Amino acid sequence: MTSRERIASVDTAWLRMDRPANLMQIIGVMIFEGRLDPERFKRTVSKRMLLRYPRFRQIAEQNSDGAWWVDDENFDIDAHIRQSLLPSPCGKLELEKFVAKMASEPLNPSRPRWEYQLVETADGNSAVVVRIHHAIADGIALVGVLNSLTDDKPDAPEQGGLELPSGSDPGAEKESEAENFFWTSIAEPVTDLLLASIHVGGKLWGQYQGLRNDPGTLLDYASVAGAIAAEVGKLAMMPNDSTTRFKGKPGTVKRVAWSEPIPLPQVKAVGRVLGCSVNDMLLSAVAGALRGYLVGKGDAVDGVEIRALVPVNLRAADSEESLGNRFGLVALELPVGIENPLARLYATRERMEALKGSYQASVTYSILSLAGMAPGFLQQQVLDLLASKATAVMTNVPGPQQARYMAGVKLKQQMFWVPQSGSIGIGVSILSYDGQVQFGLITDKNMVDDPEAIAERFALEFEKLLWLVLMEPWARLADPAAVEKALLE
Repeated sequence: MTSRERIASVDTAWLRMDRPANLMQIIGVMIFEGRLDPERFKRTVSKRMLLRYPRFRQIAEQNSDGAWWVDDENFDIDAHIRQSLLPSPCGKLELEKFVAKMASEPLNPSRPRWEYQLVETADGNSAVVVRIHHAIADGIALVGVLNSLTDDKPDAPEQGGLELPSGSDPGAEKESEAENFFWTSIAEPVTDLLLASIHVGGKLWGQYQGLRNDPGTLLDYASVAGAIAAEVGKLAMMPNDSTTRFKGKPGTVKRVAWSEPIPLPQVKAVGRVLGCSVNDMLLSAVAGALRGYLVGKGDAVDGVEIRALVPVNLRAADSEESLGNRFGLVALELPVGIENPLARLYATRERMEALKGSYQASVTYSILSLAGMAPGFLQQQVLDLLASKATAVMTNVPGPQQARYMAGVKLKQQMFWVPQSGSIGIGVSILSYDGQVQFGLITDKNMVDDPEAIAERFALEFEKLLWLVLMEPWARLADPAAVEKALLE
């Protein structure tokens, strides 16, 4: 018998959010040291992902009765795991172009909305390009799904690995707690409010169902609209951030680039000297890279503030292995207008501290949940409002801190990006793995046609702080103006 399950309201919001210029799919790339055996890779996915997560065998259907997960009676794994060829010379540039091409193509709605593209590179290695629709799960959950396909040694049995939690391995979880990675560092204070948000959403869903079952009732769409208006009011008063080339009318063509990894121990060491967290260091590097790009284009940067929407994990401890979307968004203003790298770092630290204890994450979760119950036109208005307040979407997630192996081949690098919406033209990915930090970007061609010019600046921005720690007396580093004056003498 075919299984049928109602899609949660927040997941319905993501399902209905697809637009030709903004496809609601999470896209990632995993680069391996060596060739992946296609048949073994397929068996690994079948035994570990499809058996453990039935959602990947289901189609998302929408009709007059709502949105539903329905078993795909004609499921064929070969329609979801494909082999593709890169054009010569099959290097990093060609792989980046291939990932961008995949980011611009919609997933087939008549099948479960996920796909793995296995490609071979000229250096004898392999890469897997991942596409999964946001309605299935958020990026935090999907990192766990991908981790469940890996092992801590190359000769692990194919059926193994199912004991790995859906987040990261134990080492990564400990690492994230110790270093206060962004997605966990501000989630704790909002747990109670999140439960209240879920309660509100559930209550409104019951009212909506009452309307459908009893058209004569006084409860109608207005009750949903009123609840959304109350939640959105505070965010609506938030001023727009600075106008830059990173924001505008999106097109259907995307661009992708990623940097070479930075050693995580170096980031930690410099952060300890400067009294800043790993997060502070990485986010400051992002602000510096965006600033450097704008300066290189001849754009004005004085006083520029770029607001990034950052997903924050709101999963309860006992729901680590569940799919779906359980995250809120917080708005972080990157001090792009500050030239002094130390001053920019300390400003970033101050803004991060201000976000701790913020209720933004659970408020936006509630908004997304309520929007999924509302008529499509109202949902779009709400989402356009949120998007108008920001320039970028930025994910910052800790991955495993030991090397992992998939189908017997070592995973060398991994990146993933969540989709943008509205006029947002840039997505930033920060992911730590195996003692390194990886930066990546996805951009809209209409706004940023050369994201590699930003990606290559990430390491340079960190190196500025590294050299200051190596060359300047540590006591002076607390005063950015004093350091700047000393360097000019």
